[in-house]
Amino acid sequence: MTNKESNFVSAVVYLHNEQQRVGAFLARLGEFLSGRFSRYEIICVDDGCTDGTVDLVRGFCAGQAAPVTVIHMSLRQGPELCMNAGLDMAIGDFVYEFDSASLAWPEHLLGEAYDMALGQNRDIVAAAPAGSARLTSRLFYGVFNRCAPAGVHPLRSEAFRLLSRRAINRVHAVSSHLPYRKAAYAFSGLGYGVLEYPGKAVDSLQGRRFGQAVDSLVLYTDAGYRISLSIAVAMLLLTLAELVYTLVVYLGGRPVDGWTTTMLVLTVGFFGLFCILAIVIKYLSLLTELVFKQQKYLVEGVEKLPTCADRAD
Repeated sequence: MTNKESNFVSAVVYLHNEQQRVGAFLARLGEFLSGRFSRYEIICVDDGCTDGTVDLVRGFCAGQAAPVTVIHMSLRQGPELCMNAGLDMAIGDFVYEFDSASLAWPEHLLGEAYDMALGQNRDIVAAAPAGSARLTSRLFYGVFNRCAPAGVHPLRSEAFRLLSRRAINRVHAVSSHLPYRKAAYAFSGLGYGVLEYPGKAVDSLQGRRFGQAVDSLVLYTDAGYRISLSIAVAMLLLTLAELVYTLVVYLGGRPVDGWTTTMLVLTVGFFGLFCILAIVIKYLSLLTELVFKQQKYLVEGVEKLPTCADRAD
């Protein structure tokens, strides 16, 4: 390609003990970037590699004219924090995100993602396998998508994604710390495109802990509120049933001395407690939304329509 793209492009790659795959991955990535773009950079995030991954990255740099940066994390911190560090250092107009050095996707998707971003005005473009992810991933995505607000792009397993600078600025304007980038992008309100390819997801939730999944459901969906409210309502119904039973025993003429009064006090007390708990849960949900989701509205784009004077010109 003689006429290369003028946009500066960054590629951020998460690495943890990828010795077997990083060489071929960087060779493919470097070939694409050098052939398509006149200005680009590669940022590799070393998440506590204990094998020869970093040495292979240094060997790759010897044959590269474009800058290659390696971020060495102080200790292993997982894909999300490491990719946040890489995004903070990236200066490209567009940024490719790779959560691993897997090559289980067609090479042409790299260029098609960029073409879709420009041609279809998509700020976020993801390459996603058509095959379903493993059971734990399907369960997480199913709960997340069901509890997410209407209109939010549904989450699924993705091989890599391309972000515009506007998308990166948008999500960082909402929160400087992104506990789950994929959800932050889906909630950004920007154009989201998906390039689907045959195959199944590979390591779709690699490095993510159960606690992080729970945090994401609490921060980005109302799953926590629904579950808490359901438990509160269930306990409230049990309390009401206990109250009815106490009254039946009392009216039936077989009460035990002191038992009826005690049970009435306990049931009424628990009834009030769970009513208050339901209110507290609602307020906590609102506080979480106000503190974490600081942006009041989301705009995908602005179209300026021509006036009659413009048409006359």
